[in-house]
Amino acid sequence: MASRREKIEAMLADEPNDQFLRYSLAMELDKEGDHDRSLDQLTELIEGDPPHVPSFFMAGQQLARLGRIEKARDVLRVGIEVARTQGDTHAAGEMSEFLASLGSLGE
Repeated sequence: MASRREKIEAMLADEPNDQFLRYSLAMELDKEGDHDRSLDQLTELIEGDPPHVPSFFMAGQQLARLGRIEKARDVLRVGIEVARTQGDTHAAGEMSEFLASLGSLGE
């Protein structure tokens, strides 16, 4: 039986530009501990046109879990601005709260 990741990858073969599938793959890779590939997927979504707002938040959270606090802060700061530009005040608020929680953490 195919794993969840394998099923997503099969669907992506037919729909390689589907943001939801690509985001789902990044989440599965993170769950499997393949953080580099997960972050690569999220970075591609962040750099897409238009940028995928949820990917900023997930990348920030993952980077923070990996102890890459300053990089997490950078991603979140940009994500907050992108979310505001896209009119997603909810996502901007969530990322702002998470960014504030990182304030006391060192690199």
